[in-house]
Amino acid sequence: MIHQLADCMNENVPNSTNIWQFCVIFPKCIIGENCNICSHCLIENEVVIGNNVTIKSGVQIWDGIVLEDNVMVGANVSFTNDKFPRSKNENWELLRTKVCRGATIGAGSTILPGITIGENAFIAAGSVVTKDVPAGEVWLGNPARFYRKVDF
Repeated sequence: MIHQLADCMNENVPNSTNIWQFCVIFPKCIIGENCNICSHCLIENEVVIGNNVTIKSGVQIWDGIVLEDNVMVGANVSFTNDKFPRSKNENWELLRTKVCRGATIGAGSTILPGITIGENAFIAAGSVVTKDVPAGEVWLGNPARFYRKVDF
């Protein structure tokens, strides 16, 4: 289902995926089966979204970001893909970010560029992730740091 108020330029969105109102979906991104992309999201061209992914409202997925299967992205999560952003910088370097299978990113978190969030990792709401997060760990805070192993 693609809501009539979404701007979906991608012709390859599976029928099992929902894209809600006021989303902007670029034509070359890859979006998997059974995803739920809530209102006010933007997904650029060089993005891969796996199957069964939930992206809550107000999230922008910039070029170079991969969300593997069963990832949950909370509302207003901020991804980045440029370590040193400047307006009109033609020499900027795209840094790729990977969120591995089953990981959760809590609402309002910020994910710096070039980061890998491991399989089934859990990022607490409001965290600022500045380095790789190993699989199966809960991280929180600013900057985010290890809290405990995932046990849920």
